[in-house]
Amino acid sequence: MNKLLELYLTFVKLGFFTFGGGYAMLPLLEREVVDKKGWASSEEILDYYAIGQSTPGIIAINTATFCGHKLGGNIGGIIASLGFISPSILIISLIAKFLQAFSHLAIIQHAFAGIRIGVSALVVYSVAKMVKKNANTYLKIMIFVLTFLAVGFLSISPILIVLVVGVFGILLGRRTYA
Repeated sequence: MNKLLELYLTFVKLGFFTFGGGYAMLPLLEREVVDKKGWASSEEILDYYAIGQSTPGIIAINTATFCGHKLGGNIGGIIASLGFISPSILIISLIAKFLQAFSHLAIIQHAFAGIRIGVSALVVYSVAKMVKKNANTYLKIMIFVLTFLAVGFLSISPILIVLVVGVFGILLGRRTYA
């Protein structure tokens, strides 16, 4: 029971301090789950992240679910997910109550502008760290660049990209291990 409570409280903490979605969550998640708690390795977190990004739903919740499942099975996945969304529910409820009355204030607008730029930095950091860990061969770098170009400049569906690179990874893995 203590492990489930610790799991819940860890993901509540992450939920309170993750602004900007799943990409902004990665450095915080890694610090808590890998460095502080030792519940998973960096590679496992990146795998959870990749799976969470490839499956329906919100990447941050999916990743929390996978982390929780590793530690406590199905109930651990549920507990981690509930922990992660609890702060959002509380914060969104409070913001909804007061935002409309105060959104016109310059200080509020400046605060949101600051938060957006800070979140952008967290996203860039996460992407750079993921590329550094994963694009470690010329072929993988080429896949990264082609994927970036396909999504960023050719407007090819990210779903199609994930499917294609997933199949490519399977074929490459078979060739490597055959």
